[in-house]
Amino acid sequence: MIPKPERKENGYRIFTDLHIQQIRIARTAFQIEILQGGLRKKIVDMVKASAAGDFEKAIVLTREYLEQLGKEQQNAEEAIQIVQNIMSGSSKRNPLSMKRKEVSEYLGISMDTLRNWEMNGLLTVKRKENGYRVYTEDDIRKLKIIRSLRCANYSLEAILHLLDQLSKNPDTDIRTALNVPRQADSIISVCDRLIVSLSEAEKNGEKILCMLEKMKTYNL
Repeated sequence: MIPKPERKENGYRIFTDLHIQQIRIARTAFQIEILQGGLRKKIVDMVKASAAGDFEKAIVLTREYLEQLGKEQQNAEEAIQIVQNIMSGSSKRNPLSMKRKEVSEYLGISMDTLRNWEMNGLLTVKRKENGYRVYTEDDIRKLKIIRSLRCANYSLEAILHLLDQLSKNPDTDIRTALNVPRQADSIISVCDRLIVSLSEAEKNGEKILCMLEKMKTYNL
């Protein structure tokens, strides 16, 4: 992650301004770690390219990283719009009941995924007397919300927080609910505050570009 430092005769390593700048780049790059879509690998490759003195490659990788961050932000915003559309159509109810397999085929979601969402508390499905789960129109609407947000890489925790808020107040601001974790949460992941994290990562990427342009003038 940093150039190999030279050693003095007594064995002490000598760190130059270049090393200090490279450490700053690494620290900035990993301050907000976005995992989806190969973004973490790209930023790791950028740091290594910079450490090897290939600043042109590092700049190209940083620009690609920023472009992909923009796409992830667009996906996150589009998912919010989809949820808003689903919520605005919630008054149009049809008497509906489906079994798990039927729901899986209807929404294009695997049965294992449905089980996972239920195990994580995103959905509680009522059972008939024979023990079979029966998914109602409300359940289907909620699953559509979950599916849209998961496709955009929102965390299960963020979605659970949103659903909890919507159950209390259907007029809840969706963007705010998704980006404000519950106070009881002791560990907050990047995807628990996805839009905020993507925006911060983008700002850091712009800072890295400026650093790399300066480092091009350094001699290893």
